Amino acid sequence: MSKRKRIGILTSGGDCPGLNAVIRAVVSYATSEYNWEVRGIPYATQGLIDRKSVVLNRHGIERHGIDPLLSMGGTILGSINKGDTEAQADEVIAGYYDLELDALIAIGGDGSLAILEKLAKKGNMNLVGVPKTIDNDVACTELSVGFNSAVSTILDSLDRLSYTAASHDRVMVVEVMGRTTGHLALHSGIVGGADAILIPEIPYSMGSLCKRIHHLRTLWGRKFAVVVVAEGAKTAGGESRYYKDALGEVRLRGIGEYISTEIEKNLGVEARVTVLGHVQRGGAPSAYDRLIATAFGKTAVDVIAAEDYGKMVAWKSNHVTTISLDEVFENSPRLVDPDGFWVETARSLGIYVGEEPEAHDTCSTQQNGHHNALAIETATTMLN
Repeated sequence: MSKRKRIGILTSGGDCPGLNAVIRAVVSYATSEYNWEVRGIPYATQGLIDRKSVVLNRHGIERHGIDPLLSMGGTILGSINKGDTEAQADEVIAGYYDLELDALIAIGGDGSLAILEKLAKKGNMNLVGVPKTIDNDVACTELSVGFNSAVSTILDSLDRLSYTAASHDRVMVVEVMGRTTGHLALHSGIVGGADAILIPEIPYSMGSLCKRIHHLRTLWGRKFAVVVVAEGAKTAGGESRYYKDALGEVRLRGIGEYISTEIEKNLGVEARVTVLGHVQRGGAPSAYDRLIATAFGKTAVDVIAAEDYGKMVAWKSNHVTTISLDEVFENSPRLVDPDGFWVETARSLGIYVGEEPEAHDTCSTQQNGHHNALAIETATTMLN
């Protein structure tokens, strides 16, 4: 009689909606279809280092016929996104074997999955990856768990801010997450009716941005505007905006304040900035994220059943597939294509998404580093 398989599951990196839905799908399918034992590893690799795990089963996650995990934000297993895991590689690997795991499902972003893949290779651990991140920057998958929910949260905020912008004839600058990629800003800006979207992948001109806002106010008669900017976008001089917290961690923040100040300085209109921050990570997962999370969890179990390790489940062309983790990290991170469909769509709707390749704006502050009233004067002359 063969030994009953024991698999571990952990969540690593920043939290996002849909993590618990993945856990639910893994537990439900692995226990009912294969009769495997599923162990939850608390706080990612720290749980392996501490040799801690908790048995997960359907009885534990379904109480009185109610399944709370589908709608629950965050992660019931806890997560960490700091610390030098690689320095403790031997302890992590030893924890995997001391817990007698036959395989490990890791739900993480590109950074945490890359580290775990290195550890898996070093320790000959059987690893399957599930991509999750509101940034949607994991390579080789069109969607990651959490992205759709974060876009929905930003959309709700943009809807609310648009009304107050219109009431006071203001420019609302909304700074969203995304690290060094602009997927979150681009998608939420399109569905939220933004007038401009600034992302790290596409250079912008303060002259062109202000020209767009001036155009709205003078030719269209609309006195307000909404600008969505990704936290990783740079200043006109090519600098990132960030700060160090009390623990010494570097945090991206401040580009929204910079854009707001420049708009006020150059156009003489009132501008306000809103930094959405961690509200984008919270709340219940959207219907689409629940669907993707469920599909990913089920497929991850099938990958283990086939003993096809070293793979990540991925979403491509409206279905789930698998791809080598090596290939994922060879192409990471996944950036916004400046010539891609969504950028083209935004521009076709009149949204300013930075400078087009063929455009040569003599007022471009992104290229020459000068942002002053002359740029706005030139832009105004062109409009009149």
